[in-house]
Amino acid sequence: MFNRLMTAAAAVVLTAPWAVAGPIDSACVRSERGARNSQVCGCIQQVADQTLSRSDQRRAARFFRDADEAQKVRMSKSDADNAFWARYKSFAAAAEAYCAR
Repeated sequence: MFNRLMTAAAAVVLTAPWAVAGPIDSACVRSERGARNSQVCGCIQQVADQTLSRSDQRRAARFFRDADEAQKVRMSKSDADNAFWARYKSFAAAAEAYCAR
């Protein structure tokens, strides 16, 4: 009984990150570039899970659909937008370094 429970728990832990697509992964796969390489999209989502809140992930996912949105946030004078942009830049640098391998 204990062995079955441990096996089931291990299966959940090992498959969970790939079984549920996050907002970044979903937006990336739907994008023109992402459709060609879903593994990279999954990698980017993993970095997002480690560096961005779920709210920030949803906001960043919009950039895949509307690049102008990213430009508006980057140029904004709002403190909240500037703080988000700093977090987004850190995420993007980490994703580029980690997922480019």
